[in-house]
Amino acid sequence: MQLIKKYFPEFSSETLQKLEKAMKLHQFWNEKINLISRKDIENIECHHYLHSLSILKFVDFTDETEVLDVGTGGGFPGLPLAIVLPKVQFFLLDSIQKKLKVVEEIKKELNLENVQVIRSRIENYFHKHDILTARAVTSLPKFIDMVKKNVKKQIIYLKGGDFAEELKELQIPYQIYDISKKISEKYFETKKIVSLQVNNN
Repeated sequence: MQLIKKYFPEFSSETLQKLEKAMKLHQFWNEKINLISRKDIENIECHHYLHSLSILKFVDFTDETEVLDVGTGGGFPGLPLAIVLPKVQFFLLDSIQKKLKVVEEIKKELNLENVQVIRSRIENYFHKHDILTARAVTSLPKFIDMVKKNVKKQIIYLKGGDFAEELKELQIPYQIYDISKKISEKYFETKKIVSLQVNNN
């Protein structure tokens, strides 16, 4: 938990304990269900938890906001955010049952009342939520086309590498945050957060 403590010294000991427990559960389940590559699971704190929580360095979440995490997989970025933001409602959506089983188990173990797990493809899901999060599901323009029916205010997209060409195709206002400006670990050198403003109430 050294990295999370380093970059989020404001987290309470209770929050840190929950994050640590969730991380251990991810490692436990990963032995049974291959959610994360073996190399990556060794870096779960940095590559998955800290990456998910990096959103909090740039985006404020209002209490009672509804967040839809699309293609959540093993629960990223939605699950770590839900642990830290108990007054925000998270809807974790994926189409792969075995991954969602792990998310359900962690939700149950940590008694996360602000988490709902939804098994569906985003194409077949039609509810609208205030904010939508995702982590490199597909190209940005394609992703926005798929999810614009589901979001009221904002899309927060974790993205790495060079995606300048994708940005040229966007027709809604966006802002790019460079995670490395707030988190100096090497892993984040090319990692960005794309925040897209949507007015779709």
